[in-house]
Amino acid sequence: MRARLTAGVLALLLLLAGCTGGGDAATGGRITLRFQSLAWQQESVKADKELVKEWNAAHPGVKVEYVQGSWDSVHDQLLTSFEGGEAPDIIHDASDDLADFAYGGYLADLRGLLSRRLKSDIPQRSWRTTAFGDGVYGVPFLQEPRVLVANATWLKKAGVRIPTPEHPWTWPEFRQVTKRLSGGGRYGVAWPLKEPVSATLNLSLSAGGELFHRGADGKVTVRFDAADQVVSRTVHDQANTDHSASPTTLGSGGSDTLPGFFGGTYAMVPLGFSYRQQIAQQAPKGFAWQVLPAPAGADGLAQGVSPQTLSIAADSPHKKEAAAFVDFLLRPRNMVRLALGDWMLPTGTRALKDPALHTAENGWATGTALAAHLRPAPAQSVRGYPEWKDKVATPAFQEYYSGAIGLDALRHRLEKDGNLVLARYQR
Repeated sequence: MRARLTAGVLALLLLLAGCTGGGDAATGGRITLRFQSLAWQQESVKADKELVKEWNAAHPGVKVEYVQGSWDSVHDQLLTSFEGGEAPDIIHDASDDLADFAYGGYLADLRGLLSRRLKSDIPQRSWRTTAFGDGVYGVPFLQEPRVLVANATWLKKAGVRIPTPEHPWTWPEFRQVTKRLSGGGRYGVAWPLKEPVSATLNLSLSAGGELFHRGADGKVTVRFDAADQVVSRTVHDQANTDHSASPTTLGSGGSDTLPGFFGGTYAMVPLGFSYRQQIAQQAPKGFAWQVLPAPAGADGLAQGVSPQTLSIAADSPHKKEAAAFVDFLLRPRNMVRLALGDWMLPTGTRALKDPALHTAENGWATGTALAAHLRPAPAQSVRGYPEWKDKVATPAFQEYYSGAIGLDALRHRLEKDGNLVLARYQR
């Protein structure tokens, strides 16, 4: 009888232990965290998995499981997992995708969870990209400026001035250079504008463009002023007036322009900084290319970015442990490893000083010199921006760049139609 009683008590204790968080009965008290990464390039996936392995080796009580996600479907996938109570503990995303999740209560406010080192190492301009309302809902850790990738041999033969971060081209100078490089079925530039809105808005910061204006009542309205028009008019005139921009690439993605770039059809292509990896891997033997800063305007080299982020699910039962893993992942040395793996720039000031990011090879030094000029993307905190972009701005910019409508029609659609969309989100 005593043996049966002891066995029953033991079974009850084991059952109760198995019901506590973290699966204690099966793991001996070890906590398991799920880390969903969106790394996709071979080097960046390797860096992520190596860091998870190093964490697990040093923290036997807190195991991190690597979960592979995809940029193509992350928003819908996360929304489904949040609503189903199955979200990963640590979430890799981008700052321009966080607003709905933050306002919806799906993400943890990180202000009381992050280390002092991490909070002070990342500049405030980067933290603003993940601040919504009174909270901070992601750690911005990787960012990429838009740059001009150029055929170095072509530019040298043409004798044009080569811009540097210290002495960039102005937008009018850039237009004149592309005219000089064009002719005979060849173009000075290929604009890959399948997704025209973010590229146009982010580059427009250099000319002082804001587009979205927040009033004293906190409500946002669209005004397409002269400063907002500098970049869009340049692209339009290159494609329709000067014929220095290829009209066929306006509906293309960045990768679609590379065969023509390598084949000598385009002298330059404006691309995100991380495209350098594809170019380095795919360029024909002997093809000389270089990275140039994007043109500058009234506000210099300023441009908008939406950094990659790490967030913690609001429903995670182990937020402190998840924050400790984020802190480990974003130590300066580790942040450099992640940046090199993704061919992007780290946000951390200590990581940005690493010599590996200041070499001339593959344009690293040019990109790093632009880091201080990066600002939160103009639409970062605008409620209703995704609908405005998809239903109003994308078709309007596409028609303007193709020459189907003029500047006045573009302004009318961005402002009148756009403000009707935004008003529904601000009642």
